[in-house]
Amino acid sequence: MIKNTFHSAKVLENSSKNKTDFPESKPFFCNFTFRNQFPGAYMSNILKVNIPADYSAWLGQSDPHELITVVNFSEVSPIRFSLNRYEVYGLFLQGKESGFELVYGTGKYEFSQDTLICVAPGQIGGKEDNGEFITLSGWAVLFHPDILQGTALEKEINTFPFFDYRINEALRMTPEERDVMVGIIRQLNRELKFERDSVQNRIIVGFINLLLRYAQRFYNRQFETRNITNNDILARFEILLKDYFEAGQQHISGVPTVSYCAEKLFMSPSYFSDVVKRTTGDTANQYIKKFIIQLAKNRLISGLNSSEVAYSLGYEYPQHFSRTFKRITGETPSEYCNRRAKWQST
Repeated sequence: MIKNTFHSAKVLENSSKNKTDFPESKPFFCNFTFRNQFPGAYMSNILKVNIPADYSAWLGQSDPHELITVVNFSEVSPIRFSLNRYEVYGLFLQGKESGFELVYGTGKYEFSQDTLICVAPGQIGGKEDNGEFITLSGWAVLFHPDILQGTALEKEINTFPFFDYRINEALRMTPEERDVMVGIIRQLNRELKFERDSVQNRIIVGFINLLLRYAQRFYNRQFETRNITNNDILARFEILLKDYFEAGQQHISGVPTVSYCAEKLFMSPSYFSDVVKRTTGDTANQYIKKFIIQLAKNRLISGLNSSEVAYSLGYEYPQHFSRTFKRITGETPSEYCNRRAKWQST
């Protein structure tokens, strides 16, 4: 137990070991309460997982790659519980331990033997840090959206339903299905230990793609006879934002506002804002801005300049877009493009 006595103390220690090309990002906690959301539960501390290294640092693990991490829980256990706000994609595969409840969005899920739970940027998942430790034998793969940019998977990843808050239960795999997933994760883990070369990122994305395709097959098997109800506010919020920009509404009405979204979701702005704040840790306005910045990154990578991206997203003034971009990411659009170009050339 001494090895993990406190992972929070290791966060600062490991942040210096995990050098990346990203603006400096260290795990930190924000405080908020889920009022009347879960009876008897007081959710106070959230670990911000902005990059994969943030989660690794919490576990006391260092990573060879700045955009992806593979965690073998048997090697870092016992671990301390954490309730996490993700800005990365994550796949969490439980081993053979008895189950325990995890928060996911506005619901709770039983994380039991051979269970797979998937998370996407902007989502919350995990178990509140109550000081307890648990020994696990499963695996986790966390990867930043930037690793997919310029690949077919960058757009396709939005089509995988298991990253959606509307999915109201985890995937329970058969032993054979679990062996398939673990086999791919082990190969990915070995690849990350190889010396970096010009094709490694494509190989890594290939493994991610393979994991997601198999997960899709297994989810289809589990959910083929079930109806998934669209009753989650966050899921409907995200769908609303996607539809807004795909329909070009930003060219008519500008950047979507909290009042507009609340009205479309049949809620008052104050209640809607409260729900978003309690479930994500961000205000509704921050959530909208982060959604827009992810769209902006994709368009910058496609070759549009900062002004073109700004106008395409509904900003009247490019300077306003640039300030928002820097406030959210810590760098200007041009700095982001330069960093991406440097990373791709390595």
